[in-house]
Amino acid sequence: MVSDGQVTFVSELLSKPAQKLSRYGWYANVRLQRFQIPEETAIARWLFSVKKGHTFNCGQHNVSIHLRWGAPPVINPTESVFPNATLWSPSLSLVLPVVSQSSMTFNLSDPAPGDWYVAAHLPEDDGRIEQKGFPSCSFVFQPQLSIRRAVDTPVLQPGTFLTQTAAPDTPARLKLYVPEFVSSLSISVADCSSGGAAETDGCSLLLTLGSAALQQGTVTVNCSGLSCSAFLSDPPWDSWLQVVVDSSRVNRTVTFTVLSNFTVGCKPESVGLQADGDLAKLRGSSSSSSAGNGSVESDALVFNKSAVLLAPACVWSVPVLYEEMDVLSLRFTPVSGPNVSVTDTNPTLLTYPLHTYASGGTLNLQLTLNSTNTSIGSSSVLACFTPSAPVLELNSSRPCRTALFEGYSVGVNVSAPKAVLRLPFPQSATWFLTLQLTCNSSDCGNSSVVSVVPEVFVSACVEDCGPHGDCRLLRSYSYLYAACVCSTGWRGWGCTDGSMAQSYLRQVTATLLLTLSNLFFLPAIVVAFKRSYVTEAAVYLFTMFFSTFYHACDQPGVAVMCIMDYDALQYCDFLGSVCAIWVTILCMARVTHTVKYTLFMLGALLIAMSMQLDRKGLWNLLGPILCAILFMVITWVYRGVRRRHCYPPSWQRWVFFLIPGALCALVGVCLYIFAETENNYYYTHSLWHILVASCVVFLLPPKEKNAEELGWTRGWSWSWRPRLCGYTLCENNKKELYTVT
Repeated sequence: MVSDGQVTFVSELLSKPAQKLSRYGWYANVRLQRFQIPEETAIARWLFSVKKGHTFNCGQHNVSIHLRWGAPPVINPTESVFPNATLWSPSLSLVLPVVSQSSMTFNLSDPAPGDWYVAAHLPEDDGRIEQKGFPSCSFVFQPQLSIRRAVDTPVLQPGTFLTQTAAPDTPARLKLYVPEFVSSLSISVADCSSGGAAETDGCSLLLTLGSAALQQGTVTVNCSGLSCSAFLSDPPWDSWLQVVVDSSRVNRTVTFTVLSNFTVGCKPESVGLQADGDLAKLRGSSSSSSAGNGSVESDALVFNKSAVLLAPACVWSVPVLYEEMDVLSLRFTPVSGPNVSVTDTNPTLLTYPLHTYASGGTLNLQLTLNSTNTSIGSSSVLACFTPSAPVLELNSSRPCRTALFEGYSVGVNVSAPKAVLRLPFPQSATWFLTLQLTCNSSDCGNSSVVSVVPEVFVSACVEDCGPHGDCRLLRSYSYLYAACVCSTGWRGWGCTDGSMAQSYLRQVTATLLLTLSNLFFLPAIVVAFKRSYVTEAAVYLFTMFFSTFYHACDQPGVAVMCIMDYDALQYCDFLGSVCAIWVTILCMARVTHTVKYTLFMLGALLIAMSMQLDRKGLWNLLGPILCAILFMVITWVYRGVRRRHCYPPSWQRWVFFLIPGALCALVGVCLYIFAETENNYYYTHSLWHILVASCVVFLLPPKEKNAEELGWTRGWSWSWRPRLCGYTLCENNKKELYTVT
């Protein structure tokens, strides 16, 4: 704890667990962390550390770090096109070069209190498919935050003088509460003195209002005269505003007085719900209307619009119903019904509270002019959508912004009756929608009151990612957010950028390659049957069937066919592929039927278990292969030592079968592990199917000499004659039957 004589500061340290970074392909590859900065924080210092996870040389990589207040950062590393009518707030972006281990710090003075989000990722994904379990370059990212917070900041009361002292290294820190309906705020500094003597050449103070939030700016005034003041129009409502006064002269301590004043230019009358009885009617009407068209029809809740518009008020405040529909799905409905009246004299105000758990979705605004408003001529309805505070006066010349925040402006008229605005990852705050009818001249046509339909709702993704993507719900510890994963080469925040999209012909070609390449298992099945390996042939048939239909269901485009659940198809494909290799190598070992089929069954059960635990692990493929090869080598060495001759003894078997089969298997495994990318997957994986099926034909051993067709061993009899043993004695050696008397 540190004290400077006026304000006491405490220090706090926050740390997040280290996470492995990924190359950016879509937003799920981003490592998102959330930090909570308390009120009255003077300095926030982030420490970003990145460490390489392996010892071999991975080269230098640049880690991109994004920082934003109030909501996760909206990023676009691929420079794709955003959907129409989609806007977003910028975030701070940093680049950290990493060779083996690097770190960097970022300092922010007077940060805005609340949630701060840190997102980190590696450069854009190069498309290479890395097999799980195989060593690869990895980088671990860990953010830490240290803050210096004031615990006894003086409160500046409106209309009350407060005497403070500011030094170059010790600024005066104050705070004041801004209630709702404040239209303007002024803070004045006067009576400057230094060392007991009045300042004759000015205060030499720097007056700063607000907190730093990256997407909002503080208001700073240089007090060079005997007094100065700062003025804020439309300050943030229902919040604490930070005031910092710093001395701009070296080695000069200045004592001064500070005064604040509020102006409430417009405070609307209470409108809408008035008693608990109305709330009960609202609950009943909402449940009944949900079964119909979703409109509230209760007489107690419908506004008397003519009475409201004739009332002496400066703003028409419309109450809004807040409904939670689903995860990251909210809907705001005006209690008076979907239509809202707008005039040219005073603005209409609607309030939309947006909590932290909703900032991970997309805030949508749709403004529609009622089709009955045909008498407004060339006039239009302007709308200003702002966080934290509303704009209480709208016209074509005034920008849509408040004292500290930029707003979003839309408009509708007869020629363009509908306007849409989408805000991905909106700031967690109370949002205000201000509506007003503006006239090109002093005449607004035949009507001074028009009706519009404002629809405000929160959805998980922008237009549910459209036809070329899927909306996925993501999680960073307890925080939920959503993003689009695009298919067939489509990109962008809403999967609307088709600059690299795959054509229909390419999608069909990819599906045909991946499915029809499995037909190369047919020669292996025929050879297995001809050589009396019925069990092996059944495994190959199982593998061919499920691999074909799994890849037919696995395609991201339009050429898709699923005969059963996708997860079941994937499991059967992976299980059949490994079992096919397992039974082939064990068959090459040429052991007795009892040992072989015991190992078949035991291996299939163990492979099924490992596939259930982690079906995409590299050792689920290499483990059975290595174990089977080790067993085969042991049996071959044992046979060679016993016979004093290399096994298999025929050089033709080695040259024409074993070596070509081993080469096919080796090339196929190398393609599967090292060469597959997102772009060439259709070709390399199809070649993997062909090579695996071909190596089975080469490696499958010849027919056993003591085996007949269909794999039945000699001595098996298809005829069967019952022989009773109980009261009779069966003696097989003599083939005679003796009756027991």
